[in-house]
Amino acid sequence: MAEVDKYRDTLKKYKTDIKDADITQKVNEIISKKFDQNNTKEVYKRIYSCIDLTSLNATDTREEIWNFTERVNDFEGSSDVDNVAAICVYPNFVETVKEALTANVNIAAVAGGFPSSQTFTEVKIAETGLAVASGADEIDIVLNLGYFLEENYEDVCEEIDEIKNACRDAKLKVILETGALKSAKNIMKASILALYSGADFIKTSTGKVYEGATLEAAYVMCTAIKEYNQKTGNKAGFKVSGGISTTEDAVKYYTIVKELLGDEYLNKEYFRIGASRLANNLLESIN
Repeated sequence: MAEVDKYRDTLKKYKTDIKDADITQKVNEIISKKFDQNNTKEVYKRIYSCIDLTSLNATDTREEIWNFTERVNDFEGSSDVDNVAAICVYPNFVETVKEALTANVNIAAVAGGFPSSQTFTEVKIAETGLAVASGADEIDIVLNLGYFLEENYEDVCEEIDEIKNACRDAKLKVILETGALKSAKNIMKASILALYSGADFIKTSTGKVYEGATLEAAYVMCTAIKEYNQKTGNKAGFKVSGGISTTEDAVKYYTIVKELLGDEYLNKEYFRIGASRLANNLLESIN
């Protein structure tokens, strides 16, 4: 019982009883007041350098992933825009990316039974370990929604902790699947539990089944990151993903991060956008 209580006790230290309507109002105020000053080409360039360029298709082939990586290589040094932060693929393609990659870009892999997280913890740990051994610098997993929704916080946290250990030196991003969590209260609780369990980043969505990212979810998650940092001194990153394809949308998320977390978070070490279509749209906006 004491083990279970430590997770609930952790949650009690944070303001989790938050109302969705209040979050929406705060988001609207930030965007209306601050969006325009961030809607510049310099910001577009910075956002581009924070992209996790993603290919997560059931039809992906080794040749397609190789060519996908070559396009990132070709971009390196070709303009005054810094390259993307990472290439994100399924675990079985990590080795292909590693073989093809010459650019100074990280390799990220989804793992842990992505996108549902509905498999054995042992399988999640093994898949994570194999992805890291193949060359992944970063691992993206999905928080176990079933455990969370039945308030089995002990198993939620212990699973993340075990996967984190399997990451060794690789960074761990924990996807909350905010479209399934729905409420700001749930998103705040899930954020805190993921951070408590060792997440280097918390991430909004898989973009596969449920509603993707929302500005409200981003606001809540950034609030959690800020409060967790203030209480523990641990600094974690934020990744937004799921349906972000336009320059305007990207700038809105950038604005939320800037207002809540500050300029020190506006780099690839602490801010990422998972996208495939956004990169080209940003480049068009820059040019």
